[in-house]
Amino acid sequence: MPDVEVRFGYPMRKWQRECAGKAAGRRFVVLALHRRAGKTEIALKKLLNAAMRATVELPMFFYVAPFRSQAKVIAWARLKQMVAVMASIGQVEVNESDLFVRFAHNGAEVRLFGADNPDAMRGVRLDGAIVDEVAQIKPEVWEEILQPALSDRKGWAWFIGTPKGVNLFSELYFGATDRADWASARYTVYETDALDPAEVERLRQTMSEASFAREYLCDFSAAGDNQVMSLTDVEEASRRVHPLGSNEYAPLIAGVDPARFGDDRSVLFPRRGLVAMKPLVWRGVDNMTLAGHVADWMRANSPDAVFCDAGAGSGVIDRLRQLSMDVVEVNFAGRPSDPVYLNKRAEMWFNLRDWLRNGGALPNDTALKQDLAGPTYEYDRANRIQLEAKEAIKKRGLPSPDLADALALTFAHPVGKRSIASAGGAPERQRAREHDPYS
Repeated sequence: MPDVEVRFGYPMRKWQRECAGKAAGRRFVVLALHRRAGKTEIALKKLLNAAMRATVELPMFFYVAPFRSQAKVIAWARLKQMVAVMASIGQVEVNESDLFVRFAHNGAEVRLFGADNPDAMRGVRLDGAIVDEVAQIKPEVWEEILQPALSDRKGWAWFIGTPKGVNLFSELYFGATDRADWASARYTVYETDALDPAEVERLRQTMSEASFAREYLCDFSAAGDNQVMSLTDVEEASRRVHPLGSNEYAPLIAGVDPARFGDDRSVLFPRRGLVAMKPLVWRGVDNMTLAGHVADWMRANSPDAVFCDAGAGSGVIDRLRQLSMDVVEVNFAGRPSDPVYLNKRAEMWFNLRDWLRNGGALPNDTALKQDLAGPTYEYDRANRIQLEAKEAIKKRGLPSPDLADALALTFAHPVGKRSIASAGGAPERQRAREHDPYS
């Protein structure tokens, strides 16, 4: 077999050699690289070297971009160039219509695919894969197609991209530190020497701080220009600790967000003052069962107010009231108190953001942090702020932000703490009627 290290020039730059070293012995590698760092170059060289060395029967390797047309534009011409000499002497077959190259000595194939047609990748046995621009790819492509295809022969996968908010890429990058057989690395524009320093300085001066941080410093925590909350704010809040009992002066409030669809979560999220407590989460429960869980929690904790989403929770609200539970319905699409917002949901989320920035403490929950940092916002024609819809968030490959919506509900209306007089002596049902959650 030819010396593939020389033939394909892999690894090449210093940071690429470091990547190869960090990836040694790891099946799964996540690389956060700035724009124009040479992501596609290292990806193709990794695939070709692996294909050249393969000794198993009918080796198969994939390069996956968000779109097939994108894979063809950014990778196909370079891939053909890399194997041109071998192709000219019959050592490599190049197939233009199906976008693959096949090595004659072992039958190994390197194929290009787009994640926009995931079914085209089903039913294969994979030995290795590169997933490029991971931030733009739906989690299902990895979880339901590529990962199972790698199982037969315990194949490997590299995930390469530039941070772009909360998505599959950020989930894999941060999750790699806690998983066996995984590794992650990040290289900024100041570490790769891929761009002229004068050009880097021009970019830094002309781009917004957040955009430069994302695109060239590979900063996952940099908020998007239209992101409600940044990962920085959320991470800081998850590490924030208030002294025990320091928020007892404040009312105990809970938000209840019933599930809308089969894969959504039903959530009860308690909050007291600057402390958001651990949420209660249920999957696959009907309205009556959920109402029973909420009622049990209310009896045990005597909250000052419970706000429930009226859109998907009308049955839950009706049942709770039958059980003499004092619950306030909130219509996410309803009129806000502040006309700067399009609806109540947008207002609650921005109230939550202000609370978080002003000292709010969150439980250290990965799913919650992803929920909070996921949604974006925009302005309508009347210049009112509107929040990204749940359906749109799910289309971007993120889960429905049920945890965050439940916490946002605790900011639906001002709440006063029950007075000592009403809290003691009177029967529970009478106290529930006397309490005014809007006081």
